[in-house]
Amino acid sequence: MNRWAGWAVRHPRRAVAAKAALGAFLLCLVGFEGGALARQPSRPHAVVLAAGVIVCLCAVPYRWIPLNLRAGIAVAVSGSASILLMTGQHPTVVWGMGEAIALLVLLTAVVQHSSRRAAAVLGPLLALTIAAAPVRDIDPGRFTVLFAVLTVVVGTYSLLLRSQAVQRIRDMAAVRTAERLELARELHDLVAHHVTGIAVQAQAARFTSLDGPAAAHAFERIETSASEALGAMRRLVGVLREGEAETEPVAGLPEVRDLADSFARTGPPVALYIEKGMDAWIPAEVAAGVHRVVRESLTNIRKHAADATAVRIGVRGVDDGVELRIADDGRQAAALAEQARGGGFGLVGLAERAKAMGGRLHAGPAPEGGWQVTALFPVEGRQ
Repeated sequence: MNRWAGWAVRHPRRAVAAKAALGAFLLCLVGFEGGALARQPSRPHAVVLAAGVIVCLCAVPYRWIPLNLRAGIAVAVSGSASILLMTGQHPTVVWGMGEAIALLVLLTAVVQHSSRRAAAVLGPLLALTIAAAPVRDIDPGRFTVLFAVLTVVVGTYSLLLRSQAVQRIRDMAAVRTAERLELARELHDLVAHHVTGIAVQAQAARFTSLDGPAAAHAFERIETSASEALGAMRRLVGVLREGEAETEPVAGLPEVRDLADSFARTGPPVALYIEKGMDAWIPAEVAAGVHRVVRESLTNIRKHAADATAVRIGVRGVDDGVELRIADDGRQAAALAEQARGGGFGLVGLAERAKAMGGRLHAGPAPEGGWQVTALFPVEGRQ
């Protein structure tokens, strides 16, 4: 949708008033030429007046009449009038300045908003009719040069606006593609987190003698994790199908708390610390980055630290940003199938994300044993 169309949708009454004002101005100009300047009405003056009225009406945008149709009618009427007057009796004074201005309005609209093929055909025809209008007069003089220059200037400027609009569309498409890729990564992380939990719980139920309430509780946890995974998939796939990618981060610090609670229900207890008041000043993109690191780390704990008895997560403000630490005391990986382990690129992708935000991420053995992930996200204004 172009800028005029967007403004017209937001302000329908003002759009109608603007169209009426444009039509009234052009018709008044044509009327002034026909009434005040043509002191002795003649057949050439009548032709110029009729052509001017029709062309000016075509220059006013109508929702129910396509632009290309209006431009084609204006070219046909103005061109026919020019041929008729140049091959017959010329008007002595009036040649159609209002008509030429209306044609300039149509020229800029066609060059900016019509399809490439229509603009390539109608643009030169409109330019030719604009340049031909002053030649109707017996002594066109400098008006011919003036409107020829105006035609070049208006056409060139309209082409520039069209190229900028095309580039803007390309930029928007690139941004949407990047957002969709981000959502695809988000979908992968969500599914990996939930499905890994399902696999671990199912494996534990298979190798443990469970019956009665214990078995029902285990299956309830599996059902809950599966439902959460399906819900997350539906939400993100729905966004991808709609074609409009969300530009706001999908999660933040509140979701970090939810992740910790969900993980603790089916795994080792989680000691979560988030500095008080951080929700008020942490940027949304940093909060989303913290959430993604926490989720990937908890997923890795399920896979690679099946014997962990405790998980510690800390989020606090430091001099230059936000520091995140996630540690566990596990030493033994879960006995998952190779297909369930993934390609090992989760933390690599998170490290790249942190680097792109000006921060850093490190994962490795903790001094006290187990595994630790440390991330630092810079925040402007914190010194």
